[in-house]
Amino acid sequence: MQRPTSERIGRWLLRQWIWIFLAGYGLFVGLPWLAPILMHLGWEMPGRWLYDLYSLFCHQLPQRSLFLFGPKPMYSLSEIRQVWPYEDPLQLRAFVGNPAFGYKVAWSDRMISMYTSLWVTALFYAFNGRRWRPLPVGAFILLALPMAVDGTSHFINDLLYGIGERGFRYDNAWLVLLTGGRLPSWFYVGDAIGSFNSWMRWITGVLFGSGLGGLALPYMEAAIRAILEEQEGV
Repeated sequence: MQRPTSERIGRWLLRQWIWIFLAGYGLFVGLPWLAPILMHLGWEMPGRWLYDLYSLFCHQLPQRSLFLFGPKPMYSLSEIRQVWPYEDPLQLRAFVGNPAFGYKVAWSDRMISMYTSLWVTALFYAFNGRRWRPLPVGAFILLALPMAVDGTSHFINDLLYGIGERGFRYDNAWLVLLTGGRLPSWFYVGDAIGSFNSWMRWITGVLFGSGLGGLALPYMEAAIRAILEEQEGV
């Protein structure tokens, strides 16, 4: 007996779930990049809607965000204060840029690396025939731990010293001591691209996002296969 059209469509959608995920989640990952484009084109209202939407997922602090259409991809807090003299996080995050600075991507560098790496992992999973075994939970915890340590230390620094150019996660004096100061001074201080803090945000985000994909995607595939097999038996 032929199955109803709605059921056949539903089963087809289940079989194609990874491609639907890649399309939908890819849109979610890509929209933060649209916000600065809209602002640059003068379409301020939809651009600010995107900033408001993604503020639910990210702190959006400008000194930890990438900027498009400006002379630099990132700015220090002292540079931002020249045009936006606030230190309170809720006020500071509201700075989206201007024609001189360019406009920031709607989430921070760590969020870019974390969310994008999950999408890339899903893409590899799809083209690999969805045959991966789930990443062991212990391995995922090890991959997530660096981001937990890095993010928590930044949070403690901000609580103790405020959102400013000070504290043990601004100058990283402890790292200077560990390395004997052998690296350039700009590597230790601040959040600029190429600095220790920047590398840690990019790397820990990739580790977490790819680890999450390696853990969750095979379980999702197994659950959907079980649903399809159960429907076959009905």
